[in-house]
Amino acid sequence: MTRHGLHRITRFRSAPRRKAIAIGVVGGSVVAGIVATMMPLLASDDLSIRAAADTTATAVSQDGDNAAKATLATCSTRCDGNPRGGREAVIEFAVTTVPANAVNVRATLRVHAWQQFAATVTAHASPLSAREARPTPAPAGPALDSVTGVSKGFNEWDISKLVTGNGTWTVGLAQTGLESRIYWASVENRNPDLRPSLVISYDIGTRPSSVPTTRSAPPPSAAPTTAAPKPSATIAPSRTATPSPSGTLPGGKCGSVSDKLVPSCGAWWGMYSPAGAGGGWDHGKAVTDVEAQVGRKFDIVHRYHDFSNAGSNGAFPDEYEQQQMREGRLMFFAWESRDFSAGTTLKWSEIYSGRQDATIDAVAGRIRAAGVPVFMGFDHEPEDEPAKGGDADFVRAWRYVYERFAKAGATNAVWVWTMMGWSGHYSRYAGLYPGDRYVDWVGYDPYNFHVCNGSTVWKSPSTTVGGFYDWLDANGVGAGKPRMLAEFGTNFNSADLGAKQRWFQDFPAALKAHPKIKAAIYFNSPGMTSRTETCDMTMNHDASAVAGFTKAGQDPYLRQPTGGSR
Repeated sequence: MTRHGLHRITRFRSAPRRKAIAIGVVGGSVVAGIVATMMPLLASDDLSIRAAADTTATAVSQDGDNAAKATLATCSTRCDGNPRGGREAVIEFAVTTVPANAVNVRATLRVHAWQQFAATVTAHASPLSAREARPTPAPAGPALDSVTGVSKGFNEWDISKLVTGNGTWTVGLAQTGLESRIYWASVENRNPDLRPSLVISYDIGTRPSSVPTTRSAPPPSAAPTTAAPKPSATIAPSRTATPSPSGTLPGGKCGSVSDKLVPSCGAWWGMYSPAGAGGGWDHGKAVTDVEAQVGRKFDIVHRYHDFSNAGSNGAFPDEYEQQQMREGRLMFFAWESRDFSAGTTLKWSEIYSGRQDATIDAVAGRIRAAGVPVFMGFDHEPEDEPAKGGDADFVRAWRYVYERFAKAGATNAVWVWTMMGWSGHYSRYAGLYPGDRYVDWVGYDPYNFHVCNGSTVWKSPSTTVGGFYDWLDANGVGAGKPRMLAEFGTNFNSADLGAKQRWFQDFPAALKAHPKIKAAIYFNSPGMTSRTETCDMTMNHDASAVAGFTKAGQDPYLRQPTGGSR
């Protein structure tokens, strides 16, 4: 239905997950000047490696075969009243896939504990074998990193001083400050998401041969059709970075992005937050209100637009998006072959036949005039759009739009191919992929719906994001491309009201365990679900959910010094 410009796209699918997009029609304007520069850099490639073996070193014979247990243990020298009861976790990793030209190798050990403890646990190089049933403790090697205060969930140690590339590396965890055992998940744990892992990131020792220039936007050619939003009292500077000389790598571990908007380490943190009639269709305030709740700016703002080429739905970037770019945020324009207000849908054949060329060229011109790299998508989740045509039609339409953007000089568009990622469509994804030439990022939309879609399964963050991630790895679709959670979300659990908070708090660990994901954008809308006593997919429906989401956004992995989170 259409009411004051609100159009709700209603979809029906046999798959178990559903959502919708609510978008307001607000008069748009032509693009104002936006000037920013981005540093080109070959993005680091990341690896998440499972432990090859582990055991607990101890002189306590009653422990039995520690190499076969589902848990590891640490304890101080005096442990549980035994003056010689000390225990040390010993973990072995086999690293084989770091390229020969990798530089700035960083290695993070991640081990899961089930409770909090007031103890210090130090990682060190270990001379012991992780494959023995019960090795005798030996003098520790050099200390690498310490955790003071063990957290519930994954704990992390920087062991980059030990792991410098390919090889077999053995790490010991030694405990002080608490004379009771701490148990950790081992490689035999029945939950694979909890097993020890080693996250390795690195830079490639080559660079692009030239630095792309930044275009200044031309002056507006027409007056806005509606008043521009009120500017903030101060405007934050645009993302700027000083390119390193050609042939050299930037200093430091993090803080730069490639010309395709890939952060050198960590991941972007983004938000889709719909505007509504109650807020005057203010798409800027819809985002800043959430930012105020969570205490940070988002790196990426996600908006959905249509083919009307009019108003805020189709004449984009609109005033709000222009200001968001001026304030240092990246934009992700999800462009749908629809007319939201009219409620009509285009066929993909109407795209590649040339009937929509005027609209495509107009949008390409405005994107080019933006003068900064922007994420661009065409018809996200096409596997759920049978009325638009077949898979081959989608690919042909995607390539057609891409080529017209290139012809128009809109080379600042960074193309994100976004799928649902549902296992019921695995057989189709290779046929829906336009090809590496036409895709910059691979995106998908994972959700933990729980009872919102009739399921009773509560999926952890790692399980939620891992299915399609693993399928992409196994099938080679988009190999080498950075990945994006173009949408993600979770329900709450009415039987465990703290579960949603913990889900958010555990989310950064899930991203670190899936390091090819370089951006994650929360879909903060009920979508096609309904708010009930057991279903609410928004991240700010109660204080505990906001607290969990805020904690996630504070993780250094999601605080890019070059992005909105500065």
